[in-house]
Amino acid sequence: MSFSVWVALLAASVVISFTPGAGAINTMGNALKVGLGRAFWGILGQQAALVVHIVIVAAGLGVLVANSPLAFDAIRYAGAAYLVYLGIRQFLAKPVEGDEGADVATAADAPADESGWSLFRRGLLVNLLNPKAIVFFLAFLPQFIRPGEPLLPQYLIVAATVVLVDVAVMWGFFAVAARSFRRVTRSARGQTVLNRVFGSLFLAVGVALAASH
Repeated sequence: MSFSVWVALLAASVVISFTPGAGAINTMGNALKVGLGRAFWGILGQQAALVVHIVIVAAGLGVLVANSPLAFDAIRYAGAAYLVYLGIRQFLAKPVEGDEGADVATAADAPADESGWSLFRRGLLVNLLNPKAIVFFLAFLPQFIRPGEPLLPQYLIVAATVVLVDVAVMWGFFAVAARSFRRVTRSARGQTVLNRVFGSLFLAVGVALAASH
């Protein structure tokens, strides 16, 4: 892969990562709930899903998914159902109780709140159960892959670039941006409002995924 092609890939990856979606919502919600450091587990899960999508496309399976209405719809509805489930759970989540005058947000960051594996698994499923990502990569990857050159090194460069950019944007922008709401989480009322906002966002994305064609 030439340097000019890689620069184009880098620029495209930055634009894609800054486009708000379920991954960004999940990252911001995690940063508010468990803190900036532990939110990284969810981001890792999302990156694992991106790698799986790239492998699927590289192996030629993406064409099968894109051309099979049954497979595409099965993944799409499963993903939509999972996002709706996350939305309802977030919307109905009860605020974390703390002592009077205590920082409720700090209490919410307690290690016992949610395990790293749970955060990773949710991040994985949020991104993985989106067949449109596979279709997107089917259109996206050929722009940067040269058939006349060894394919494996090219796919490794693409995967590394996409993942590193997405990690930087998710953790360095969306997770950090969520920190501006930390003051709100210091009250039960503030937590309830944010739970309903993020729950509604998950619901909206889930419904949009189910309704899209």
